[in-house]
Amino acid sequence: MPSEPLRPEDYATMAWALGAIAAMTAIGALVLSKFRGAAEKDRFEASDTLTKFRELHSQGQLSDEEFRTIKAKLTAELRRELRDSEEPG
Repeated sequence: MPSEPLRPEDYATMAWALGAIAAMTAIGALVLSKFRGAAEKDRFEASDTLTKFRELHSQGQLSDEEFRTIKAKLTAELRRELRDSEEPG
C-alpha cells in the first residue's frame, strides 16, 4: 500500500515539532550547566578540607592516626588539584 505524499501542513507540523525539541534540548542544557556550576562552587577544595580536619585534630576531636589517614588521602587530592590548575585551558 503506497503512502500518501506529504502535504504542506505536514511539513509545517514537523518543523514546529523539531523546533520544540531543539528548544527543550537547549533549555535542558542550560539548566544542567547551572546545576553543574553550582555543584562546583559548593565543592570544598582539598586544602580547605585539610584545614578543617587540622582544626579538629588540634581540638582533640581526631586522633593522630585518624588525622594521618585523612591527611594522606587529601594529599593525593591536593596534588591532583595542583596538577589540574597548572594545565592550560
